[in-house]
Amino acid sequence: MTFTAIDFETATAFHPCSVGIVTVENGIIVDEFVTLIKPPNNLYSPFTIQVHGIYPHHTANAKSFVQVFPEIKKRLQNRIVVAHNESFDRNVLAKSMALYGLDYDELNIAPRWECTVKIYKAKGLKPTKLSDCCRAMNIQLNHHEALSDARACAKLYLLK
Repeated sequence: MTFTAIDFETATAFHPCSVGIVTVENGIIVDEFVTLIKPPNNLYSPFTIQVHGIYPHHTANAKSFVQVFPEIKKRLQNRIVVAHNESFDRNVLAKSMALYGLDYDELNIAPRWECTVKIYKAKGLKPTKLSDCCRAMNIQLNHHEALSDARACAKLYLLK
C-alpha cells in the first residue's frame, strides 16, 4: 500500500490555514509534513476557529498557500491520494490552486481521491466522522489538528 493522506483545516470557505500530509510506502509511514498557511488577508470565520482552534495570530507570519505549494506538490504528485471526506480536501486544494493560477492537472492525481468516509460507510460503520471511525478502529486522534487527522486517515486506509 503506497499512497499519500492529506487533511486541510480551513479559515474560511476553501481557504486553508493548515495542512497535514502523511506519505505511506509499502504500508509504512515514511514522511509526515505539517504547516500553518496564512489565508488571504488572514481572515477567519468564528466557526472554523471554534472547530480547530487556529486563530489569525497563529498564521500572521505563516507562508501563503502559493509559498507552501511546492511542499504539497512534491508529496502529492503522481500519487494515490487519500482523505477523510475526500471531496472537501480535494476542493480546498483545487480551488486554492486555481486562485493562484496553479495547474491542478500537473499533479497527475485521480479526479476523485480515495475516501475513508466512503470506505467505512460501505463497511457498515455509522456514523463515519473521523473521530467515530478512529474510535471504532482504536486509532489515536487529536481531532481537527491537520497532521493528526492525516495520520489517522492513513491508518484507517491501511486497515480498510
